[in-house]
Amino acid sequence: MTSTGPAPAAAPGPTVAAPRRFRPELQGLRAVAVALVVVYHVWFNRVSGGVDVFFVITGFLLTGQMLRATGRTAVPVLRQWARTLGRLLPAALIVLLGTVVGGALVLPESRWMQAVREVLASSLFLQNWRLAADSVDYAAQNNAASIVQHFWSLSIQVQVMLAAPVLMLGVVALARARGASPRRTLLALLGTVFAVSLFYSVVLTADDQPFAYFHTVTRLWEFAFGGLLALVIDRVPLSARLRVRLGWIGLVGLVACGLVLQVDAVFPGYAALWPTTCAALVLLAGDTGSRSGADRFLSSAPLRRLGDLSYSLYLWHWPLLVLALVWSRQEQLGIGAGLAVIAVALVLAAATDRLVELAKDPFRVGVAGLAVVLAVTGCLQFVAVARTSSDAVVGTDLHPGAVGGDVPLADLLPAPAGVTEDWVRLEKWDCAPLRGIAWDACRLPVEDEPERRIVLVGDSHVQQFAGALVPIAERSGWQLVSMVFGACPYSTASEVDKGAGEQACLDWNDAAAAEIADMRPDAVVTLASRDVRAGLTEQTPVGFVERWRQLDDLGIPVIAVRDNPRFDHSPADCIQQLGRGAIECGVAREEVYSPEPPYAQIGDVPPNVSFLDIADAVCDDALCPAERGNVLVYMDDNHLTATYTTSMAPLLEDRIRGSLGW
Repeated sequence: MTSTGPAPAAAPGPTVAAPRRFRPELQGLRAVAVALVVVYHVWFNRVSGGVDVFFVITGFLLTGQMLRATGRTAVPVLRQWARTLGRLLPAALIVLLGTVVGGALVLPESRWMQAVREVLASSLFLQNWRLAADSVDYAAQNNAASIVQHFWSLSIQVQVMLAAPVLMLGVVALARARGASPRRTLLALLGTVFAVSLFYSVVLTADDQPFAYFHTVTRLWEFAFGGLLALVIDRVPLSARLRVRLGWIGLVGLVACGLVLQVDAVFPGYAALWPTTCAALVLLAGDTGSRSGADRFLSSAPLRRLGDLSYSLYLWHWPLLVLALVWSRQEQLGIGAGLAVIAVALVLAAATDRLVELAKDPFRVGVAGLAVVLAVTGCLQFVAVARTSSDAVVGTDLHPGAVGGDVPLADLLPAPAGVTEDWVRLEKWDCAPLRGIAWDACRLPVEDEPERRIVLVGDSHVQQFAGALVPIAERSGWQLVSMVFGACPYSTASEVDKGAGEQACLDWNDAAAAEIADMRPDAVVTLASRDVRAGLTEQTPVGFVERWRQLDDLGIPVIAVRDNPRFDHSPADCIQQLGRGAIECGVAREEVYSPEPPYAQIGDVPPNVSFLDIADAVCDDALCPAERGNVLVYMDDNHLTATYTTSMAPLLEDRIRGSLGW
């Protein structure tokens, strides 16, 4: 969001966009936008489209400032940067500092490192790129909502506000040297940015919506839209009656946007034209002078005051919401708790604005604040790293893991602070791309020619199960070959709703099948079932069986592994919140596993398939627990930890050898 202070006074020169009569409406529009964002976040767990309004307003005001600057002899780019950062940095860093402290006190240790990474990115206004990278990194896609996730929009705004003056004033300077009009030059520049960015936004949203959502370029057209409006608004003749109608259409349309559209699933593409156009209509309406105009509502004292606080309110509401949800262990707040969060956010917003107003040199205060935030965040990172350090080893008497038994209580493995990083690290194997597709097949290194070669193929659950096979393979001289694509089981169909990524899943499956056919391994390990949840939803899709038949035709044995349970919470986080041994952190075995697995009901299973039921390895007779033998079973709400699967090896080795006759 941009600063909510009054727009600078007009300087001599070209006609100035955003004239005085728009100031109250801008404050009111900001207030409505931030109110929608807060309400939708707090009570509906949805996105409203209000952030897109902030982008339009930013472009509107910034372009007016740049148009005024073209009439000056000196182009004050450095001064503009200092003013921008001086307005935005202090409040942002106050919130980040409070968030780091609150996160250290309330968040489970397993979320500390994620908080550290994202606070650092937010303090440098790079949070949108951090989240964009995580959206395409499967290992990061199960991250819980960050306490500073909302800084993605501020990051984009700062990036634009720093780059736009250089681009706009530079292009205008070149054009004026040729006698061109500054206004027409900016119209051409912003029109080009609008068209190119909107086209790219539509294309990338269709191809990879989560990545597009946080991408700076897919949002540039929204700033350009506001800028184009600033350049033409004083030359658009509108009757008073029409302006009244436009104001209400824009305001009602903005409120309705979040109710009608699933904003976080379809934005920013062409769908974002809805809230941005609504904002433009309100700005076009301006000061109607009518008692029935939307501007009269927007210019009311409460909305103008809320508009003044909108920047700080936006910054504070999200970390308070996330911390309240973590503390209460709720997925959504009730009316009373939500009102309490908003009330605290308003108080903190007012206090933050007051502190910033007292600063004599906001820019220097912001720089000093940045140093403090980086230091405090570094301390939290140091503590988190220190808590992941341990000399304990899985498989010992104190940490038997899946082998279980009565053991004295000891520190957990992996350490809670590092549990979300406890993947089977395939990137440390020898990896090379599959033919015809940008995805790797990774081979466990062996010193000599392997006695057996086993392919593990499927999604990330197969990747984690590799932890159980690695000790067996290393003792036996086998080579493991991993072909893994997150959220894409080995099947002839896309079994998981991947949206735009569905075709990528199908292509990968075909490429993996071709690689296996060429390799002719001694065995293939893959999943036998999926979607093991409370409510007995476990299933064996037809596409799984069809892949098994293809392998049977090639004479390749298959070990099909029963999938592990999925939870509606993170068991590791639950342990940190409720304590060791809390049965609420696990799930009753009878709720997720039927006595007879779904594949037992398939009448025509190919003869090359042997099934490996791991239910007894992850559950006892009554409970599928969060920890076993002082080892955390799950790294998030559905992935086994690599440490725990390693501990499963002694339980499974004889069954695997027996199935294969080895």
